[in-house]
Amino acid sequence: MPRAIWSGAISFGLINIPVKLVTAVSRKNVGFRELRREDGSRIRHRKVGATDGEEVPNDQIVKGYEISPDRYVVIEPDELRALAPKAARTIELEDFVDLDQIDPIYFDSPYYLIPTETAGKAYLLLHKALTESNKVGIARFVLRSKQYLAAIRPLGNALAISTMVYDDEVMQAEDLEGLPNPDDFEIADRELTMATMLIESLTVDFTPEKYTDTYRERVLELIQAKADGQEIVTLPDDQKTSGDVVDLMAALEASLAAAKQAKDEAKAGPGSGAGGGEGAGRDADDAKTA
Repeated sequence: MPRAIWSGAISFGLINIPVKLVTAVSRKNVGFRELRREDGSRIRHRKVGATDGEEVPNDQIVKGYEISPDRYVVIEPDELRALAPKAARTIELEDFVDLDQIDPIYFDSPYYLIPTETAGKAYLLLHKALTESNKVGIARFVLRSKQYLAAIRPLGNALAISTMVYDDEVMQAEDLEGLPNPDDFEIADRELTMATMLIESLTVDFTPEKYTDTYRERVLELIQAKADGQEIVTLPDDQKTSGDVVDLMAALEASLAAAKQAKDEAKAGPGSGAGGGEGAGRDADDAKTA
């Protein structure tokens, strides 16, 4: 079980539920060290002054907020500490909302809440009430001197809490440049129907384990191969993205045919579609060149 990174209580009306916060994800990034190529020695990064190149000790470093090019407002660490939110050990549930009212863009980092030994019943009560009402609790709490907005919801037998970004941190879609104007394009009914059919033909139940980090897997394979002394040959990338304008209808028809064939082969079992894949590939190529 992961180590608790915070402990406190969920405040729910007059009910306090003592809990511990543990991370809900284990990042699988591949970590590298920076080395000098010629001898493999580690690279060190020092904090130096831009004017003289001298190394600066930590007690001489302050924070500066740039108000114009090369003009800063200097803020001392003590001044920031005085403004930091009080490290209250409470997750205060302020509101309850329907989960589908929260756009996923607002979710940030996920955690689990684990009850202490004496809080099991109150924890299960909140879990069951949220489950039966299909609601999510919106709360605030302080973690590592920063105040977070968060959403608490049942996930399996646990209560999960996801930190959230604030509304003024979200880039609104209407502020983006380069989006197509719907008035500039006419979507034919047949095109929309076929696009919808293609979506339906590719619709499946979500199975998270189906999707893996293929880039990380390839990096680990490369590391293992080099560790085993294998010679690595880098192949040229001959699959450039074409900038040609495609015929939407031809592409949709080819995509539907390929999706249907894939489903038929999946139903029939392995080895049954040896003759059909080539035709589907030709259809797709025809669509690209149309």
